[in-house]
Amino acid sequence: MLLRLVSLSLLAAVSLVSFRTSQVSQSIPPATDSLLYPEEVHLRNLRQLTFGGDNAEAYWSFDSRQVSFQSNNKAWGLQCDQIFYLNVDASANDLKKKAPLISTGEGRTTCAFFMPDNKHILYASTHQGGKDCPKDPERKPGGKYLWPIYDTYDIYVADLNGKIVKQLTSEPGYDAEATLSPKKDKIVFTSTRNGDLDLYTMDLNGKHVKQVTHDLGYDGGAFFSPDGRKLVFRASRPRTDAEKQEYMDYLKQGLVAPTAMEIYTCNVDGSDLKQITRLGKANWAPFYHPSGKKIIFSSNHKGSRGFEFNLFMVNDDGSGIEQIT
Repeated sequence: MLLRLVSLSLLAAVSLVSFRTSQVSQSIPPATDSLLYPEEVHLRNLRQLTFGGDNAEAYWSFDSRQVSFQSNNKAWGLQCDQIFYLNVDASANDLKKKAPLISTGEGRTTCAFFMPDNKHILYASTHQGGKDCPKDPERKPGGKYLWPIYDTYDIYVADLNGKIVKQLTSEPGYDAEATLSPKKDKIVFTSTRNGDLDLYTMDLNGKHVKQVTHDLGYDGGAFFSPDGRKLVFRASRPRTDAEKQEYMDYLKQGLVAPTAMEIYTCNVDGSDLKQITRLGKANWAPFYHPSGKKIIFSSNHKGSRGFEFNLFMVNDDGSGIEQIT
């Protein structure tokens, strides 16, 4: 089997990679393969974990028994994304109930990730900037698809009862998209503290913040390699003067256009930066294969309408791309 993963629709391919890459968890109940296509030879035991609403940014706990995710399920009384977690061995009936809430229920949240003890979760939230949901960007007919970069996002750690035990960032601007190293010693996150969307690392207590990337463009969605030495992430790189001006104009409005992004890797200190894909369109959500030699990611480069995303895998030198879903 290729990877133990959770897709953005929260359909769990049970035999795929988490931090425990040496074995497949046997505690997860059997699932049906009726949703799999014949070409999806790397996947099996597909199981639906969420029902209703938009559910995204789902990531495994270090012991592979739980998944954190964000949801805006209106049946749960939500107006915008909040952070939840679920047990992956729960019954189908239990999964259809409201999951335990981790975030405050105020503001908007994104990108939760379990801490090494499996008892705490970090996530980004705007709640200190206001209790209400911040407004979504206005989508104009024929206009670009835009993501909001709320400058009230900061990164917090909460226990599984939802009590915030530590605030990790407090700089002005956007701090979000945080994930942890499998070595359990570092956090990588995206921040606008220098005026651009760059990657940074910090210790688990929020100290020793170091800038990783420096090129103009959006660097985000970063994950560590299995040995904790490298990072893989999505990035935009405006090239022409017009592209650079448009990027900066959007950023001043707290916006970014995520429709032209490629996959990059670098060492944790930012050295040995490499562009892995040159596919065009949107290439997102990269994650290292347990071998550390391949990268799985989501892309719409084969789609004709913009929203037809599938999973692909590529060698870490950019060769040997294979379609997974």
